[in-house]
Amino acid sequence: MQLISQSFQDGQRIPGEFAFAVPDAASHVTLSSNRNPHLAWSDVPEGTRSFVVVCHDPDVPSKGDDVNQEGREVPFSLARVDFFHWLLLDIPAHVRSIAAGAHSDGVTPRGKTGPAAPGGWRHGLNDYTGWFATDEQMKGEYFGYDGPCPPWNDTRIHHYVFTVYAVATPTLEVSGALTGANVRAALASAEVLGQARLTGVYSLNPAVSLPTGAR
Repeated sequence: MQLISQSFQDGQRIPGEFAFAVPDAASHVTLSSNRNPHLAWSDVPEGTRSFVVVCHDPDVPSKGDDVNQEGREVPFSLARVDFFHWLLLDIPAHVRSIAAGAHSDGVTPRGKTGPAAPGGWRHGLNDYTGWFATDEQMKGEYFGYDGPCPPWNDTRIHHYVFTVYAVATPTLEVSGALTGANVRAALASAEVLGQARLTGVYSLNPAVSLPTGAR
């Protein structure tokens, strides 16, 4: 399988319109247009009956002590964990692309509704659900896509891995809530016929250099 995007190139910077936040000189960050990027896949295996799209960031700090704290930085050497930004299930087998902005266009305080998605698809819960759990203004269930918002003082570039899975069943059977961990477990036990990945990078730290040629 192959996965491409008209929104960004593999290994290059994700444009701010597809992020949850962009840099701001006065307040470090400000909310962005938070649109989902365009995705398109090809070379689909025979027998595919549905697709699953997962986007995760494997570079999230394992400890939040220094995150977004004035006069401090998140050290490069700190252990990192996964943060899920998008879980989209039960995409019909005839579909080969997702348009930019089709599933997210703007930040929704307290989260977009779900799991029902257009066309009978299902959105999972992204990890902003946990991130905003103690924020009275923002807490809620965050279904669907919400884009990059790495710590503005992180010394590490964050990688956003978009993966499309070709599944041999029309629906993915998930035990429990539609979280990243549960969807990943369901994929591990399902008949996955193929997969393809595309990775974009992002940072809100002006001191961090992104790859040459990034836009």
